[in-house]
Amino acid sequence: MKKVKVPILIVGPCVIESEKHSLKMAQEIKKIARSLKTDVIFKSSFDKANRTSLDSYRGPGLQKGLEILSLVKKETGLKILTDVHETYQVKEVAKVADIIQIPAFLCRQTDLLIATARTGKTVNVKKGQFLSPYDMFFVVEKLKKNGAKKIMLTERGTFFGYNNLVVDFRSIPVMKEFNVDVIFDATHSVQKPSASKGKSGGEPQFISTLAKAAAAAGADGFFFEVHNNPEKALSDGANSLKLSQFSALIEEIFKIFKVVNNGK
Repeated sequence: MKKVKVPILIVGPCVIESEKHSLKMAQEIKKIARSLKTDVIFKSSFDKANRTSLDSYRGPGLQKGLEILSLVKKETGLKILTDVHETYQVKEVAKVADIIQIPAFLCRQTDLLIATARTGKTVNVKKGQFLSPYDMFFVVEKLKKNGAKKIMLTERGTFFGYNNLVVDFRSIPVMKEFNVDVIFDATHSVQKPSASKGKSGGEPQFISTLAKAAAAAGADGFFFEVHNNPEKALSDGANSLKLSQFSALIEEIFKIFKVVNNGK
């Protein structure tokens, strides 16, 4: 009997805002996942080290952030994904996270890739906005040659002039040729980098369209930054999906994913 393929779902607020907010978001996300009879990976960052402005909120930091993510994991049973920016963070993050993420701007940082690969954890690498999908082959090679067993690559749009991104959906089948899972980041792909007076803007009205297109293109999973109140989010609110819209969109994506991967 053919095994039914299900999409990988990575979901959560951009940055850890507080223990209370992280737990609330994780519990709501788990409730939605349960109603859809699917699994979900909780994503949030302890530090946003690449904010546009020095004055922007970065997060609670490594120690406090990992304490909060550990609590989320204990209270909800959800798997955890968070990102690292420097090699010294990798060992501590590996004690908590099930998946370690390399941010797009750091996807070619060899020492960071090697350190992450050697943890034995699943590694998710965001494709740099400045790279072609073909260039990600060399990222995969760096990881594999240093012991990474499970690798995911995430498409998140490519620079299109200043302050804009465009998604080339050819990147999904291209990167799948590297024998890795390819994730589509539906929320960062609608970001308007540094377009709003020291902050990034966004066009969240296109999240649904791009996510469904990625499902049709063969994406193995989907990445969504969600927030209960994007207007008040401390990071990436302008391109976040409202939590209240998440369930309906996932149902639409699942229908397309099922046809593409499992037949009608």
